[in-house]
Amino acid sequence: MRFQLTDDQRALRSGVRELLARRFGREALRAAVERPGLDRALWRELGTAGFFALRLPETAGGVGLGLPEAVLMFEEAGRALLPGPLVATHLAAGNVPGAAEGETVVAAADGGGLLEWRAAADVVLGDAVDAVPLRSVDPLTPLHRVPASDTPDPVAVLLTAAEQLGTATRACELAVQHARTRQQFGQPIGAFQAVKHLCAELLARVEVARAAVYAAAVTADPADIAAARLLADDAAVRGARDCLQVHGGMGFTWEADVHLLLKRAWVRARRAGGGAESEELLARELLSGAGR
Repeated sequence: MRFQLTDDQRALRSGVRELLARRFGREALRAAVERPGLDRALWRELGTAGFFALRLPETAGGVGLGLPEAVLMFEEAGRALLPGPLVATHLAAGNVPGAAEGETVVAAADGGGLLEWRAAADVVLGDAVDAVPLRSVDPLTPLHRVPASDTPDPVAVLLTAAEQLGTATRACELAVQHARTRQQFGQPIGAFQAVKHLCAELLARVEVARAAVYAAAVTADPADIAAARLLADDAAVRGARDCLQVHGGMGFTWEADVHLLLKRAWVRARRAGGGAESEELLARELLSGAGR
């Protein structure tokens, strides 16, 4: 299977990247870390841009595009570390009044026992009665523990994988940029073999995950989505760790953005049942195939 984006898909991805660079660049990211909260103006701007209504039919006031285009948008959101219950609000568009337009912020229990952004949401879906606040490792993702319930929505799993892919891509970009500019012993650290290998492994994991996520967006097959989720989680978490390694001591500091990538990747890796749910699904698929 070949994955060649159309001109319209490239334009969509470029437009979302430009919007997020303008409205949620590094300064806005750091400001959000210092003063956590949901930017309602940005949320409405995302609604105006069609972020939440992308997959709704045009007859229902949506954009009328499909899952592959949604994956491209969420990949860009993950690259920018855009905070907020993006997946829940996107899935609620067309069902919850105001969600498609960005006027209503929707949070939802993910089926795996986590609820993000409960306090900031206008509408909370799922069993949130016994929600217990958790101390989140990510300063931009407030969490509550809720009872685990149904199998997570496959679309939610795939969009989470797309966000992880975007974060892994950003980790790779930051590592390569630092390797090119940081000087040691009179030359860029990227000239040293150990650093070259780290950057090469970063890129390899990102591209393998990208192929899997894009394929799952085309097939929408639960097994493909599960495989994409596992590869994207691995690319995001290991990628952020390797990026931190390339940065050395400064990567551990609060001022560097690397720790934000790692913390967000950790939190997302627990969303919608986490990797265990995807592993179980793939195991069932393999066992059912072995009997044929």
